[in-house]
Amino acid sequence: MPKNRNVFSSLAAARRRAVSRAVHRGWRWMREAGAVTAQRPGPYRFRRIGTGTRLAFPLGTVFGEEWIELGEHCVIAEQVTLTAGMMPGVDLGPDPVLRLADGVVLGRGSHVVASRPVVIEREVFCGPYVYITSDNHSYDDPDQPVGKQWPRSAPVTIGAGSWLGAGAVVLPGARLGRNVVVAAGAVVRGEVPDHAVVAGAPAKVVRRWDPRTGWQPPLRTPPPVPVPAGMTAEELLAVAALEDAAADAEPRPRAATDTA
Repeated sequence: MPKNRNVFSSLAAARRRAVSRAVHRGWRWMREAGAVTAQRPGPYRFRRIGTGTRLAFPLGTVFGEEWIELGEHCVIAEQVTLTAGMMPGVDLGPDPVLRLADGVVLGRGSHVVASRPVVIEREVFCGPYVYITSDNHSYDDPDQPVGKQWPRSAPVTIGAGSWLGAGAVVLPGARLGRNVVVAAGAVVRGEVPDHAVVAGAPAKVVRRWDPRTGWQPPLRTPPPVPVPAGMTAEELLAVAALEDAAADAEPRPRAATDTA
């Protein structure tokens, strides 16, 4: 009897492995087939999708595509929401409302919600779950539910080369300069100058670049080693493998309890 149980257990385990492999193969196929590009826009009719731009499947909420422009070589991760207008079916006029310039990266689960112009300039990188909006609830009337009161809206601009950490929130009217760093979880409103680091809720400038004296206050970590010019991706992988092998080959210090 135990022998039969082992046979049945082995068959059940093999069946579960086969089903798991099939599910993952099917999911990989769906992710590839469901991705949105200029050549394969699916059901979406964006005002523009640039060459090399890809929206990963599954997408988040997407509507108002007629007023959304996506530049070239943008990377839009899974579950990203892109909306123009407060609801579908609203005529927003002749001009684009939401514009992503070339090379923008939006991390998984991020939201960009625009009923007024929102411009994300070139090569802005966003971590996961970033929230950028031109609209915010108002609460002027103490007798009405906040969700039923007309929101306040203002345009948003995020300057080229900026980096927004995970969970950052950019509120209506924010104007971020070039190469701004927004710390994870920061809540940004108002104007942020070029080459600044902001953190907190509400976000405040915690570091700035001065052309004469460099970063103030000074950076606490050394600069990263730059990649040598002309090095290919294959060469970088080979160097990394050599470094890992060298680290494994190094003799480890003996613990104090080791005996000779």
